[in-house]
Amino acid sequence: MSEQLPDVQASSPDVTVGLSQVGVTGVEKLVKLARPDKRPIVLMAEFEVFVDLPSWRKGADMSRNMEVIDETLEAATRDEAYRPEDVCGDAAERLLEKHDYTTRAEVRMEAELMTREQTPVSDRETQSTVDIIAAATATEEGTREEIGARVVGMTVCPCSQGMSAARARNVLDDLGVDDETTEAFLDQVPQPGHSQRGHATLTVESEGAPEVDLEDIIEVARDAMSARIYNLAKRPDEDHMTYHSHANAKFVEDCVRSMAEDVAAKFQDLPDDAVVTMKQSNDESIHQHNAHAERVVEMATLRAELDAEH
Repeated sequence: MSEQLPDVQASSPDVTVGLSQVGVTGVEKLVKLARPDKRPIVLMAEFEVFVDLPSWRKGADMSRNMEVIDETLEAATRDEAYRPEDVCGDAAERLLEKHDYTTRAEVRMEAELMTREQTPVSDRETQSTVDIIAAATATEEGTREEIGARVVGMTVCPCSQGMSAARARNVLDDLGVDDETTEAFLDQVPQPGHSQRGHATLTVESEGAPEVDLEDIIEVARDAMSARIYNLAKRPDEDHMTYHSHANAKFVEDCVRSMAEDVAAKFQDLPDDAVVTMKQSNDESIHQHNAHAERVVEMATLRAELDAEH
C-alpha cells in the first residue's frame, strides 16, 4: 500500500504573513468570441490568475488554479463567449468557489485583436491591431469586471509647433506680409511640431459586466490622440494624417483629458461607482525618454469635475 503524499502547500509557513496575490502568469489559451450573424473571433489570449493567501497557509494550490482556468477557458472556447470580461468573471468565480481559504480571486486577460477599416482618403481596406484588456475580481460581495483596450495613434507637440509658428511669423514679417494675412495663413497651414507614436489605454470596471461596448472603447481611445494612423496608407492618406495631427496638436495630458470628456459623453449609462482608467504614453521622437499621463477615477467624480466647467 503506497504512502499518501503530504500536502506541503497546506502546512504553516515559517513567516506567518498573508499575501495579496499568488498565482500564475503567462497562461496562453484560445478564446472564441461569438458575434451575431458573423463568424466568431478567435483570440490567442494570455492570462494571469491570482488568489489571495492567508497567513496560516504556506502556498496556493497551483495545480488547482491551472485546472480551473483550463476548465473555464476550454468551456469558453467550446461555447463561444460573447464578451472577454465574462470569461474572466467566470474563471474568477470558479477560483473563489474551489479554494476554501481564498477571499479574493483575480483573472486578467490580454489578447491582440485585428480589426478591418477603410483608409481616410483612398478608401482602401486595411487592418489594424488593438490590444484587448479584460479582467475580473471575485469576492463574497460579488464580481467586478473590467473591459478595455490599448490602441496606437499619433500625437504632435503643441510646444514645438508654437515655436515653429513664431519663426514663421518672423519670416513672413520680413517678407512684408501683413499681420492679417499671416494669421490667416497660419490658421490654414499648421506649422511643424515634433510628432510621436502614442499609446492610449482605456478600461472600464464595474460591478458585474460594464455596460459598454468594446468597439466604443476603441473609438474613444483612438480619437483622444492628435490623429489616427493606418497600416496601409497611400499618399493622400499620409497627407491627411499629417495635416490633421498638426491641426490637432496635443500634449500627453491633453489626450487623457480628451478621453475623460468623451467617456462621460459616450458612456452616460455607467453607474457612478464604475472606475475608469485612462492612460496615454508617447514614444518621444526628439528625446530618449517617453511622456506619460494617466487618471483613475470613479464616474461620479469625473462627472462632477466636468460639470464644474460649465
